[in-house]
Amino acid sequence: MRSGFKFKTILLGIGILAVSFFVSLKAMDWLSPHGIDKPALAALPPLPPVNRSSSIVVPVKIPLTLIRDAAERAAPHHFAGKADNPAAQILQNADIGWTASRGAISATGANNALSLSTPLTGAVKVTGSLSANAQDAVGNALAGVLGGDIAKHVGRVNIKNLNANAEIKGNVVMTAQPTLAGNWRIDPGITAQVNLGDTNLSVAGARLNVPSQVKPVIDKAVNEQIAVLQQRIRDDPALERDARRQWAQMCRSIPLQDPAGMPQLHLELKPVRAIAAQPRIDARNVTLTIGVEAETRITTAATRPDCPFPATLALEPATTGRLNIGVPIDMPFTDINKIIEAQFAGKTFPEDGSGAADVTVKQVSVAAAGDQLLISLLVHAKEKKSWFGFGGEATIHIWGRPVLDQAQQIMRLKDIRLAVESEAAFGLLGAAAQTALPYLESALAERAVVDLKPFVSDAREKIAAVIADFQKSEDRAKVTAEISRLNLSSIAFDSTTLRVIAEAAGSVNVELKTLPAL
Repeated sequence: MRSGFKFKTILLGIGILAVSFFVSLKAMDWLSPHGIDKPALAALPPLPPVNRSSSIVVPVKIPLTLIRDAAERAAPHHFAGKADNPAAQILQNADIGWTASRGAISATGANNALSLSTPLTGAVKVTGSLSANAQDAVGNALAGVLGGDIAKHVGRVNIKNLNANAEIKGNVVMTAQPTLAGNWRIDPGITAQVNLGDTNLSVAGARLNVPSQVKPVIDKAVNEQIAVLQQRIRDDPALERDARRQWAQMCRSIPLQDPAGMPQLHLELKPVRAIAAQPRIDARNVTLTIGVEAETRITTAATRPDCPFPATLALEPATTGRLNIGVPIDMPFTDINKIIEAQFAGKTFPEDGSGAADVTVKQVSVAAAGDQLLISLLVHAKEKKSWFGFGGEATIHIWGRPVLDQAQQIMRLKDIRLAVESEAAFGLLGAAAQTALPYLESALAERAVVDLKPFVSDAREKIAAVIADFQKSEDRAKVTAEISRLNLSSIAFDSTTLRVIAEAAGSVNVELKTLPAL
């Protein structure tokens, strides 16, 4: 009877002890901190202003058909003039007049030369009378044929009026080899050649060669017009005027849309140098390549950059059009915390449950320190060897160095290692919990990544906003601009912001739709 009482007492004591133990464990869980115990880190200096070199090189295509149409409008359709008397000993009071009309102009291009040609048709009209010597010669000829008496009866021959006509056929070929000068002017380098078919005109027995008589005066008329045209093109400030307008349009501060909680940022464009290449001419276009080198930087307030227009144009070898613009992608660490926490919060390691303890991540925080990032994790560890399942919460700290993965467009961590302070925390959780550490480190190396694709997409939109003005087609030109690729070039951070520099590459092309009057 007494021994039974003792046994019941022992069981009751064990029960009370067990309940007290479990209550103590729950009390410890309840009383233990539920937030991340963040270490004190030295504040990093703020990120410096970003100043990148950007360039925009634009091939401006002028279709040969456009040049042909402009020449068609400008060139006169009809020509007329007078030629000198080539046979004064035969003709007197001679009037040698010519008229010519041109046909449609055609344009061809090859070997960096532009040719414009047009057919010519017209007529030469000669009027006048025979000279005294010519009349005596005619009278003597009649006396020899008819006899002297008859010639006396005919009397002195007096031919007062002569009228003869001949046809003009040929063409005019104008060749231009334009060159660009450093003073923003174009030298057209125009030469012309008049070609006439071999036709002859007989006047009172005198044979006149039409090309030799008419070509010099047509040459003179054509060359006079070309000289005027060349000087007009050399003096034309159209290229400089358009460049000044585009230069002033580029020189500005463009507001950028940024993540919530970040200060309003602006992209400052400051053109500093104008470049160009000599014109290239092929079978379809005259291509004038012109470009701008600019400094781009991010500022926290709108600026008014000073961009003096360059007096000279830097001439460089011919190149294809290109667009290179660098912009930063700024991400606050509060956003990075959300990204990393979404990948780990609620996850238990080892994930297959094969370890002696389960370590569950409850919260994650990322902070910058030196050239590394410190990932702080609030974890709950529970050992599985004993029936009691001892465990608790602790904050562990893991170091990692951020690097860019260009191919995947992500930021991942390398050189991951457990901070010294975390070893003590794992010691409090027990040796069994330490067996989960390699799994956790491996998971961080594999999964602690920041997917930059959404940010890259945002950067594309920012750059697209920068070149939006180039994509606006005006009445005079059709402009196309596109971004072909976006590279992530570098990474930097301070205590609050992680910055990735994105460099966009693309192309801009311009095709003129109208030309000013020649």
